[in-house]
Amino acid sequence: MSTAKKVTASSGNVFADLGFANPEEELLKAKLVREIRAIIKRRKLTQTKAAAVLGLKQPDVSALVTGRVGKFSIDRLVRCLDRLDYKVDVVVRQKPRRASSRAIAA
Repeated sequence: MSTAKKVTASSGNVFADLGFANPEEELLKAKLVREIRAIIKRRKLTQTKAAAVLGLKQPDVSALVTGRVGKFSIDRLVRCLDRLDYKVDVVVRQKPRRASSRAIAA
């Protein structure tokens, strides 16, 4: 006997799939934090040194590198990237049409 499992295709945004209130904002924050974390790692900065460069307290850097970004706004994350000598470009384009959600039986 096999049991059919219902699989739903992702929308491309895990935060939307999980029902977050502002999924696009959460996805953008996650992308910005991923870049900040990668830069800190590449430069081999300790959390204390990263805090000095970013103008943050060490516990805030700890929150960033562990993905706890609830208290960080997009603006604050962009400022962190600026302090790391990175520029953030914003691109505005029309949303693609959403494909209807289809269940796939496996």
